[in-house]
Amino acid sequence: MAQILVIDDDPDIRELLKTTLESAGHRVVITENGSKGVQAFKEKRPDLVITDLFMPEQEGLETIKQLRMEHPDVSILAISGRPTGGTMLTVAKRLGAKAVLQKPFLPEELLKLVEETL
Repeated sequence: MAQILVIDDDPDIRELLKTTLESAGHRVVITENGSKGVQAFKEKRPDLVITDLFMPEQEGLETIKQLRMEHPDVSILAISGRPTGGTMLTVAKRLGAKAVLQKPFLPEELLKLVEETL
């Protein structure tokens, strides 16, 4: 299956995503913010990046812009759980996220989008 980089500042969400994705046969690398995520991307070259939008140090929109600028072919799935996340997810899509997902979501929804995005 695919190698997937998960960028999220919430440790519970990171673990949930990791468990869900690994149960579907994917290899998963996790980081807690955008700057560490960009570094991990350069080292691991994953097939897909799943990034939260609201994080300390480097938030998701900035991370999406940086990844798309440095690696135009990168596949990105943006996620958000904030009430204003819907608007920000629209912006994420304009910046180059191939798919977006509002938290909370069902594992099946995540896996379906991952397959479509890959």
